[in-house]
Amino acid sequence: MARIARRRGMLLLALVLALSMALPAWAEEEPLVIYSGRSDKFVKPVVKVFTDETGIQVVLYSAKSTALLNKLKVEGPRTEADLYISNDAGNLQLGSDMGLFAPLPEELVGVIDAKLRAPDNTWVGLSARARVLVVNTGQHRTDFVQSVFDLADSQLEGRLGITNSSNESFIAGTTVYMLEAGMERTRRWLEGMRDNVDGQVFNKHSKIVAAVAAGKKDIGLVNHYYIYRHLAKHPDAPIRILLPDQGPEGMGVAWNVAGVAVSKYSKQPERARRLVAFLVSERGQEIFARVNREYPTRKGVPTDPAIPPLDSYKVADVPMSELARQRRATIDLLESVGMP
Repeated sequence: MARIARRRGMLLLALVLALSMALPAWAEEEPLVIYSGRSDKFVKPVVKVFTDETGIQVVLYSAKSTALLNKLKVEGPRTEADLYISNDAGNLQLGSDMGLFAPLPEELVGVIDAKLRAPDNTWVGLSARARVLVVNTGQHRTDFVQSVFDLADSQLEGRLGITNSSNESFIAGTTVYMLEAGMERTRRWLEGMRDNVDGQVFNKHSKIVAAVAAGKKDIGLVNHYYIYRHLAKHPDAPIRILLPDQGPEGMGVAWNVAGVAVSKYSKQPERARRLVAFLVSERGQEIFARVNREYPTRKGVPTDPAIPPLDSYKVADVPMSELARQRRATIDLLESVGMP
C-alpha cells in the first residue's frame, strides 16, 4: 500500500510540474492595475486588444480622476497601482508635481507632441478634446456668437447651457482662456455667463446637447464629441458645432487631453511601459479615435470622419502642463465670481 501511495504521489507531482510548465510565463505574474479616471467604456476596448496581443492581464480600478490621484498620494509605496489614467491634463501634471510618477523614455513618448505631455515625460496625452459650442439650428438669436466670450452677452440670458464650474473640462477651459485673454477679461466672461444661467447649470455635457437639440437652450459650451455622439443616435437633431475664436485675431479652441502615467511605485514597471507603448502606438491611437470620437495625440493617425479635421481650425497655444500649474488660480477666480 505504501508503494502504491508513493507511486500515486510521484504521478501527482509529475502532473503538477507538467501543468506548471505548460502555463505561459505571464500567467505567473500579477495583472497590471490601472487607476482609471476615465469611463470603462473608453478604456476597456484598447486594454482588451493589448491583452489579446500580449497575454498581459489588466485590472481597471475606476473612479473620479481627482479621487484616484489622492488615493495614489495617500498610498505611496503601498499602492497596488501600476498606471494612472486621467481624463484631465491638470490632474496628470499635479501627480507629476507630487512626485507620484516615473519618467517615461523619450524614445517611447517622443511620438507625441511635447505640448501634449509632461515636460519631464512623467505622463503622456493619449486623446484630445476640444471645447466648442453646440448651437440649435432652428433659431437665429445666436448668429452673433463667434467667440466663447460672446456667451457673456445678455442676449443669451436664459438661453445658455453650461456645466457646473467644478467640472474638470470647465476648469481646464477657463484656464486656457485666462492664459490667452487675461484674468480680467475672463472674469467678465464668467460674470456674464453666471448672470445668463441664473444658477441653472448641467451636471453632464450630454444633457446640454440634448437641451439644445430640444430647443430648451439655444447654445451650449461642451466638449466636441458629445455633439457627435448625440447625432449618431439622432441624425436629424437640429444642432451644429461652432468652433469659436477663429481667424487671425482669435485665440483658438481650448484643448484638454486624457493621458496616462506609470506609478513610481509600480512593481512591474517594464510591463507598465509596454502598455504605454501600445497606447501611443498607431494601433492603440486608432482604437481611441474610433471609440471616443476624440483626437489622437499621435500625428498621422486618422480621426473619426464625423468630427472636424485637425487642420480645419485653430487651437489655443497652451501647453497641457499649464492646466495644473494655473489650476489653483483658476479655482480661486471661479470662487470669487460665484460661479455655480
